[in-house]
Parts: sequence; structure tokens; C-alpha cells
Amino acid sequence: DTLLSALNDLMPGATDHRTLITLVSDRPGHDFRYAVDSGKIERELGWRPSVPFDKGIKATVAWYLANTQWTDSIIDGRYRLERLGRGQ
Repeated sequence: DTLLSALNDLMPGATDHRTLITLVSDRPGHDFRYAVDSGKIERELGWRPSVPFDKGIKATVAWYLANTQWTDSIIDGRYRLERLGRGQ
């Protein structure tokens, strides 16, 4: 929640993320905890992330907030799989 609250500052006037959350009742078999664990790939392949998770997720969310025209084009059907981020 702290990360999302900090990212709210990147888009003044945007809807606060807390108002977009809809709580639902639990269901049988529902996971109680979700976690990212890169231990197996680290052990078996020697892979290490080049960016810490907290910094990477913040940069990812910031990119989406800065590129709402792209996400809007997906929602309204204008996006046709063009590549992004490449100079013309």
C-alpha cells in the first residue's frame, strides 16, 4: 500500500487506488498468501535479478502511469500490437 500511495503522487488528480479495490468473500481453495520466490531459478541456473523487486515493480507501475495513452488504446481497441519504446 505504501508503494501505491507514493505512486499516487505521480498522477495528481488521478483516482486513489484504494477506491478501486473491491473486497470479495474467500472461496474454497483460495490461496492465503502469494509470494514471488526466485530461489529455484537462482539455485538451478545461477540467475540473479538485475533489479531488486521493489525497485522493479515501482518502475513498472510508474511506466504504466506515464503511458496511459497506451493502456487506453488497449481498452478501446485501437492498439494493434505495435512495438513501443523504439526510436523512429
